[in-house]
Amino acid sequence: MTMSPAQPAVPAPRASGPPPEPKPPADAQRGGRVRTFFRGRWLKTIPGRVRAHVVLCLAALIALLAVLAVAIGNARDSVQTIGHDAGPQVVATGTLYFALSDMDAQVSNILLIGREHDLGVGYDESLRVYEKRRAEADAAAVQAAQLAGRDPALKRTVQEVLDGLGKYERLVGQAMQLDAQSNHAPGELPDQVIDAYRQATDLMKMQLLPKAYNITLDSGAHVRQSYETKRSAVLTGRAWVAVTGLLVLLLLIATQLYLARTFRRVLNWALVLATLATIVLTAVGAGLLTAHAGHIKRAKEDGFDSILQLSRARAISHSAFADESRYLLDPGRADTYEQTYLDKSLSVIYPDLGDKPVNLENYYAGLEQKVAPYRPGQGAVPFLGFFGDEARTTDQGRDADALAKTLAAYRTVQRNDAEMRRLAASGNRTGAIDLRMGRTSSAIRDFGAFDASLSALTAVHQDAFDEAIRDADGGLRGWNAVPAAGVAAIALLILAGVRPRLAEFR
Repeated sequence: MTMSPAQPAVPAPRASGPPPEPKPPADAQRGGRVRTFFRGRWLKTIPGRVRAHVVLCLAALIALLAVLAVAIGNARDSVQTIGHDAGPQVVATGTLYFALSDMDAQVSNILLIGREHDLGVGYDESLRVYEKRRAEADAAAVQAAQLAGRDPALKRTVQEVLDGLGKYERLVGQAMQLDAQSNHAPGELPDQVIDAYRQATDLMKMQLLPKAYNITLDSGAHVRQSYETKRSAVLTGRAWVAVTGLLVLLLLIATQLYLARTFRRVLNWALVLATLATIVLTAVGAGLLTAHAGHIKRAKEDGFDSILQLSRARAISHSAFADESRYLLDPGRADTYEQTYLDKSLSVIYPDLGDKPVNLENYYAGLEQKVAPYRPGQGAVPFLGFFGDEARTTDQGRDADALAKTLAAYRTVQRNDAEMRRLAASGNRTGAIDLRMGRTSSAIRDFGAFDASLSALTAVHQDAFDEAIRDADGGLRGWNAVPAAGVAAIALLILAGVRPRLAEFR
């Protein structure tokens, strides 16, 4: 059997055309996509445009969230400053002026009654009130020191008041010791007692009280400046919330229109809900900030300003009432104390005297002619001073009734003062002392009634302040989470709205 020779191998046919190019590496592919992105080619596709709309909407939402967070933070700072920190502390510094004034008033009463310890409210009660006011002054000074913070001038003033208070107490102790040793009749103080008291009261009037008054003024100015800054920030934040909210709305509407035109669908309900949620979040956020600004304004104007003003009126009234005792216990300075009394009275109420000289006689007449017919909340206010400022901001209601009672009680106090000075000028010092200290009159009770009505008027404004701060705090409750939750919900609705459309291209 013969074998056929082996056939040569036939080569496989070659494919027509050029050989295939090698596949580019992965890095080169990514680089190409990046170049495509920056050249904007992706925007030429429908999915790319849809994604662009989504990105813009989400970026605007993030801006809205940031603006809401900043605005609400400013709102919290404003209510914290006015309602919980500096505001109440400034009111406490007003107590410093009152406590110092009343301390000196009690000392003058103690020295005036001499050995008749049952005159006035009594020696023991006057001493008890003196110690109470001293404790209040110490506590108020501590509040003022805390309020001073990093203000070196205010800190120095507070320290000077504390140092001066220690010196005053030593001088008062000397005057009381000399007074007890002399065992004098009411209003007949020995010269050494008068000299010792003059040193103490001059220190109080010329150094301590002006500095205490300045502490309150400076602290009040700081609060007012903080109020203006914070309230302005809240209102600016409200404007930014409205602008960014409007931007989100416009972008959502543009996205809705693009999808409707591209995919031939009338509405995308997820985007409709996102639009409605954006409207609600923006409107509620702007409304919250508007209401908050109103609450802070009411707390400052109807509460803080009036409380501070009335506290000064109370302190000055107590100091003026003490000037009556000084007028009787120190005849050598009677004219000075009479003028001081007039100056303090004018700061409380300054009636329109026309062309008449400004003296006590015309002052008494002016009170009866101008203040007596006036009804709070009705017509023009015919007087100036602390109560004039209060009357100009008073409407019908609790504050008007309280102010009317305060004005009537103040006129009674002034009528008692006029009678006391008439008796003293006629040479009847014993009758004047009896009237002033309440032995033959109700002068002390009348002043107590005035002080109680003034405290009731202050309480009306304190209630307004507390209510405004409660409303401000309540309005912000929960708003740490609301903006973030609202923005997150809107973002999810946007993604839910566009996801089915993008899925059509897979």
